[in-house]
Amino acid sequence: MKADAVRGHLDGLLLAVLEPGPLHGYAIIAAVQQRSEGALQLRTGTIYPALNRLERLGLLGSSWESVGERRRRCYRLTDAGRGSLESERTAWREFTAAIGSVLNPAATAPAPRPAS
Repeated sequence: MKADAVRGHLDGLLLAVLEPGPLHGYAIIAAVQQRSEGALQLRTGTIYPALNRLERLGLLGSSWESVGERRRRCYRLTDAGRGSLESERTAWREFTAAIGSVLNPAATAPAPRPAS
């Protein structure tokens, strides 16, 4: 899938994969890839700036965890992040309904009226 397809939806994707619980950066990338069945492959250079921005906005919190001798930053949703995720989901439903009505007009057209 083209990188442009993710543009504008990255925040929602990141918030959604963090909904079940905290994850570190590479686990976030893997979760997006797994949920999309491989269609979405995010790069570290894409997600880390977005995670930092979401944290500055108060939508995510983070903490350092040690795994063996390695330290990694784990991200979690805040209450504000959960609210933002619901807004993202609403906006996504409205967006896909609008696009669907243009691309597949027969599927969204009202039923024809019976002849009288």
